[in-house]
Amino acid sequence: MKKILLFSVICIVMLSNSRYTGNLSYSHDKTLKGLASWYSKKDRGVLKTTANMELFDDEKLTCAMWNVPFGTVLQVTNSKNGKSIVVRVNDRGPARRLVRRGRIVDLTKEAFSRIADLKKGLVEVEITILSSI
Repeated sequence: MKKILLFSVICIVMLSNSRYTGNLSYSHDKTLKGLASWYSKKDRGVLKTTANMELFDDEKLTCAMWNVPFGTVLQVTNSKNGKSIVVRVNDRGPARRLVRRGRIVDLTKEAFSRIADLKKGLVEVEITILSSI
């Protein structure tokens, strides 16, 4: 019970803090450029559920992003090799300190592996918003 309450409080604080979203803005006609990283259920701090309360599954084609609504569908393209993947936003992230370092999206392990080698950890990407709910 304490974990659920703590998780709820953390989510409310993070979502209500507008500075936490970085300097990007939501727009259908804008291509966002920055770094993508990946995360997995084995990473420290990753919860069993995502910010929109879905069960976290690192084999799904989903991602974490701050500045777009849950359910938004994104095309994420690796700037170096041109590989792309379509993912759905169901979580919030990257962490605040990582946003300041240019990270704009956290992909699940499966999504990242389809556009880059997992050993890289970070990759330059372009993100196009395809649709939102």
